[in-house]
Amino acid sequence: MPYMRTTRLVFCLVTFAATTAIFGAQADEFKTSAGILKITPIQHGSLTIEAGGQVIEVDPAVSGFAKAPDFSAVPKADLALITDIHEDHLDTASLAKVRKPGTMVIIPGAAATQVPDGVVMKNGETKKLTGKLAPFTIEAIPMYNLIRGPSPGQLFHDKGRGNGYIVTYGGLRIYLAGDTEGIPEMRSLKNIDVAFVPMILPYTMPPEEAAEAVKAFHPKVVYPYHYGESDLKVFEKGLAGTGIEVRIRNWY
Repeated sequence: MPYMRTTRLVFCLVTFAATTAIFGAQADEFKTSAGILKITPIQHGSLTIEAGGQVIEVDPAVSGFAKAPDFSAVPKADLALITDIHEDHLDTASLAKVRKPGTMVIIPGAAATQVPDGVVMKNGETKKLTGKLAPFTIEAIPMYNLIRGPSPGQLFHDKGRGNGYIVTYGGLRIYLAGDTEGIPEMRSLKNIDVAFVPMILPYTMPPEEAAEAVKAFHPKVVYPYHYGESDLKVFEKGLAGTGIEVRIRNWY
């Protein structure tokens, strides 16, 4: 960003203090048909997904909203997912710290210059992974602005440039929205179990809009992330009574 700054799976959730060295962050465990999957927040739009002995690092980058995390302290990635070219999502120095020999990096095409060995996915594509990552399926979902931009006629995020992702493991479907407003493609999603949704102005959307979009696709659990100084109580209030569980974590 410009700032530095078909039946649904029924699953069980356990929360606990993370024992791995990911900045003392609280991790959540989800029971899936393929075993336990663990999600740990890092900062802003960065998080770690662990399952089946494999590690996915999402947008390892420095946000500028808080002290920069030490990405050498997170588990090394078997797969890294990059959503956008802005520096709080694609930071080549941080990405290098989470890589090891054989790490696959999935990127939108716009990131190919910065990550020349990345595997490009376009909006709407699905990739069934192979080898050690075979239990995972990745879908690239549009993420873009509808109305917000730096000047008239421009948008902060153009349609088709970046990717949100759906990560599926053992029937559990995790939606990583990336930088987006409450676009039709988000609202029409089906069978999402866990969602990570941004809410920050002027770059994505306010909490009120995020809540309305989340109500439309109705995940089982939603985490606000990439929120900066947004008022998360507004987001919680907007989802009160919907049956959607809002999980607030400290991303900053």
